[in-house]
Amino acid sequence: MSRNRRRNGKKRTVRSGAPLAVVGAPEECDCPYCTGALPEPEQLADLLAQSVDIDALRDPLELEIAASMLLAIGTALGDDFDQALLQLFVPRFEAQSTPEARAMLAGIAAITEGEVSRVAAEAARRLAAAGVPAPPWLAELEAPVRVEECRRFTGPEGLTFLLAGRFQRAGRRHAVFVLLDDCDCGAASQILSIDADQWDEARESLLSDLRAGGVDVTEEKLRPADFRRAVEDALDARAEHDEVDPEPLDELVDEDGPAYPPLALLLRSRMRALPAPRRKRPRPRDGEPDIAAISALLDILAQPRRGAALPAQRRPAGLPAKRKKSDGPAPIYQIKVGLRGARPPIWRRLEVPADVSLARLHELIQVAFDWYDTHLHVFETAYGSFGRPDADLGHRAASRVTLEQVAPAVGDKLRYTYDFGDSWEHDIVVEKTLDRDPSVTYPRCVGGRRAAPPEDCGGVWGYAELVEILGDPAHPEHRDRLDWLGLDDPTDFDPARFDAKAVTAALPQQR
Repeated sequence: MSRNRRRNGKKRTVRSGAPLAVVGAPEECDCPYCTGALPEPEQLADLLAQSVDIDALRDPLELEIAASMLLAIGTALGDDFDQALLQLFVPRFEAQSTPEARAMLAGIAAITEGEVSRVAAEAARRLAAAGVPAPPWLAELEAPVRVEECRRFTGPEGLTFLLAGRFQRAGRRHAVFVLLDDCDCGAASQILSIDADQWDEARESLLSDLRAGGVDVTEEKLRPADFRRAVEDALDARAEHDEVDPEPLDELVDEDGPAYPPLALLLRSRMRALPAPRRKRPRPRDGEPDIAAISALLDILAQPRRGAALPAQRRPAGLPAKRKKSDGPAPIYQIKVGLRGARPPIWRRLEVPADVSLARLHELIQVAFDWYDTHLHVFETAYGSFGRPDADLGHRAASRVTLEQVAPAVGDKLRYTYDFGDSWEHDIVVEKTLDRDPSVTYPRCVGGRRAAPPEDCGGVWGYAELVEILGDPAHPEHRDRLDWLGLDDPTDFDPARFDAKAVTAALPQQR
């Protein structure tokens, strides 16, 4: 996208299911989109208060999009923006006493949170009590938003490049697609909103185009909480990068309509309607090296050089053939995953389909140990090493081999290592082969012991030190370690805690 593009001056309206565009913008417009210059806060507040064309909007979603786009202009005010909303924007909207102002206040209340949302909602209610009319669909903003379906799309190296969710409110349905940039730490690069009726067509078109180009794509259903975490991580990554290299105003909307960040505000409001995800990985303490960031950099450096050949993807010598559909459904493996070197022992017992791919097994172990998949991993088996394909490391693609191929019999073992810095090594052993129980949903956790160590705490030895410090309120690093974990009370950290049912509930659904 050109950083010098100017709008063509034509009036644009928001339409669900079609490319989205900015509302307003008459000929010879001097708004920030056209000029690329941000006016003074008072001028901006007046501009926003007069910008929405209520007759051009057809439903609450279009209002939320318009509100997101207008507020995105104001985010250029930086940390003072919330105060500007409270002290300038909201009072100026209310002073207009028009249907447009009432609708926009309701839209601001819907997509923001905290004090801003409360003050905007109260202003909208005062206008309603004063008899200011509004479109009949405005009341739908009060209805709860529900998620119908969440999906993740990953490429041949197991990297997520697209997140998609379908939502419903008051009988109206819509969908969002979030494109991720792997070269930018998985940050959100573009957000698209489409009619839910176009969901299947958009999915099929995407998959067809990619596969026709020889790209091996994996599609996975996500639990709403996992979807929320993935989307918020992508939005947070983009927000952190934009603090260093902010988007110019003329890039907030491209020639086909708003992309990122205007729709990010709407998307964040949708995420708040979903179940809260598991806690996020704590950030390092001040002055401490960011092990995760260093590892991520090493992960990038470890990728094959352009033109370097990946390990051959033909089946390694001696590896049993992959199960065919004609062979019938795979049995269930009961496996024990134990963390090497942990004292007392830390382990999980899982029941998984025997034909689960190693890439999928990696995801299950990550959830079972409450980790966040921010580092490299590898499975060491009798048939070679499998993880993210890497010519220098000799790792083959974990997505192309199944558990029963590398562990075909009860008693077979393999080694799983996560984070080549902290080196969380696990022994995986096939304990039993079970018949499928039609009343059971797989995968599931049926046993285990103790909480898993927090990610990036320095391996098993660093974890032992962490437990010791947290158990000693007089230790000089006690409060620092609590802050690092994001805890207020040391009783919130219980290294003996384990709940198999909670692990099962968190495990990704079977594809």
